[in-house]
Amino acid sequence: MPHDIAPAETASPDFNAQRLAELRRLFPDLFDGEGQLDEAALRALVHPDGAQGVQAFRFDWAGKLDSKRFAFMPSRATLMADRARSVNFDTTGNMIVEGDNLEVLKLLQKTYFEQVKCIYIDPPYNTGNDFIYPDNFAEGKKAYWERNGVVKDGVRLVANPESGGRYHSRWLNMMQPRLLLARQLLREDGVIFISISDAEAHNLRKLCDEIFGEENFIGCIVWNSTKSVTNTALISVSHTYNFVYAKQKSYFVENRPHFRLAENGDGFSNPDNDPRGPWKADPFQVGGERPNQLYEIKNPKTGEVYRPNPGNSWKNEHKVFEKLMADNRIVFGTKGEAGPQRKRFLHEAEERGKVAKTLWEDIDTTTNATKALKTLMGGNLFDNPKPSDLIKRFIQLGAHDSKEAIILDFFAGSGTTAQAVMELNAGDGGTRRYILVQVPEYTDEKSEAYKAGYTTISDLCMERVRRAGAKIQGGADTGFRAYRLAASCLYRPLFAPDPEASEEDNRAALAAYLEAAAQPDLLAGGADFADAVDEIALKNGYGLFYTLEALGEAFPENAVYRLTGNGKSALLCLDETLAEGTADALAEGHADGQLLVHRRALSTATTFTLQTALKDNIRIL
Repeated sequence: MPHDIAPAETASPDFNAQRLAELRRLFPDLFDGEGQLDEAALRALVHPDGAQGVQAFRFDWAGKLDSKRFAFMPSRATLMADRARSVNFDTTGNMIVEGDNLEVLKLLQKTYFEQVKCIYIDPPYNTGNDFIYPDNFAEGKKAYWERNGVVKDGVRLVANPESGGRYHSRWLNMMQPRLLLARQLLREDGVIFISISDAEAHNLRKLCDEIFGEENFIGCIVWNSTKSVTNTALISVSHTYNFVYAKQKSYFVENRPHFRLAENGDGFSNPDNDPRGPWKADPFQVGGERPNQLYEIKNPKTGEVYRPNPGNSWKNEHKVFEKLMADNRIVFGTKGEAGPQRKRFLHEAEERGKVAKTLWEDIDTTTNATKALKTLMGGNLFDNPKPSDLIKRFIQLGAHDSKEAIILDFFAGSGTTAQAVMELNAGDGGTRRYILVQVPEYTDEKSEAYKAGYTTISDLCMERVRRAGAKIQGGADTGFRAYRLAASCLYRPLFAPDPEASEEDNRAALAAYLEAAAQPDLLAGGADFADAVDEIALKNGYGLFYTLEALGEAFPENAVYRLTGNGKSALLCLDETLAEGTADALAEGHADGQLLVHRRALSTATTFTLQTALKDNIRIL
């Protein structure tokens, strides 16, 4: 490989390296002569009056530093298309990914960095019986999602009993890296909603304050999720917390109408047949005393004089009030015998939207959602699903101003978020897209889901989305592309013996590994061309919804393609030899954007030709 040509990405971004590089660029004095970060110097800079033994308010737990470091380690995995499980693969803009969500979030970074408008997640509530995702940060001989003894496709799920000793720490170690990566996917005007129970609500709030910033906490929405009473409980739980954090809360402070629910018209009427349509009477007082807004108002019917209550003012100064009176915008109660109020017309309210409250009692409960899912699927296949109306309201609130938003749910469960997005699009003509991620957790063999043929939760999720989509009318995109987390097509990990296998089996495995590594093929593990292009596009920022155009006329001696996606394009050639005519044609101006080329194709002559013409735009595979 020529040392002066940059390699194409074969892994997700290494954010640890990027952070250190940026720190060194800004503060070179914090690094020693060998380029290593001088932690003592950094500590002294932050705490100049006492670098040693600094006391501070902090949220800490066992494994915190390791889990944070692991969040930014690159992934060597890929996402492999599963057309057989997809719906309208070639025309849809939606995705459902089967696999560990931490690895998937890493793989989404290059394409979806700061592009997601709204995230909703309903993570495990850590009741002791729930399954969690055990990230083994110390394991180096194989990617943790690919170890032996896993349940399926590199997924290993274990219970987390309170007697385990690190009950809360394990849950936090599962959540922290995923939230760190999720934040990086959010747009600057993005919002995340997280459902949680009392078991970890206090810890999740502190964790999110660290990751998103306490100043970006918008609120906690309490949803009345259960109407029934548990008679065996000391206090029957009837609520679910939903934390709301913005990427930058200041954006919504400056653009308040962008964080609003749709106005439904409740309470609006037109008793005086105002030609401007239905209206609602709003208070004409505001808090705080302003000298120019403390005038008297006389009721024209009764003659009674009104002044603002103590500590309040009228909403507008007197000249504005006179204009409002002349414009029939001030009313004095339904009979004209009360204090002043101001008309707010429905069309104005629809433009501004409705301010959300922290208590939601008008949304279906989990019982309603369970019945709806049972009707859709023909059986009681999933415990305590969220109602689609709840997720729709979150999306309406977090993406009020964007009907083209990307919606992400990386604890997809039964797929409620997908149904919510499709129903919203069908209702308002939007083109929102969803990305769902669900681990292929096995269903219990005694469960109705298993007996109905759904061996994993991800199977159930995809089928639920298929059925929900089939019932939706109105031209909305009801398809999805199915992908699964898989080993890289381009990267062969180092061989490591299996400690549980016999010496003979390990020798045979090593021989097979060496034989495969000696092959000249670019692709590993028998992957095909389409899988390789998917991985190249995903890891180099072109995304999975790319187009690939063969350029046979311009390059008759090699298979050269134009790869276009995510707002940029490149030329791609996976041939192991690059003809001189092809190199000359590329050098003469056929290449716009990057050139992605097979490492074996770069002989000395072609390297010189292409490097001279294209400079830094060559990337090798």
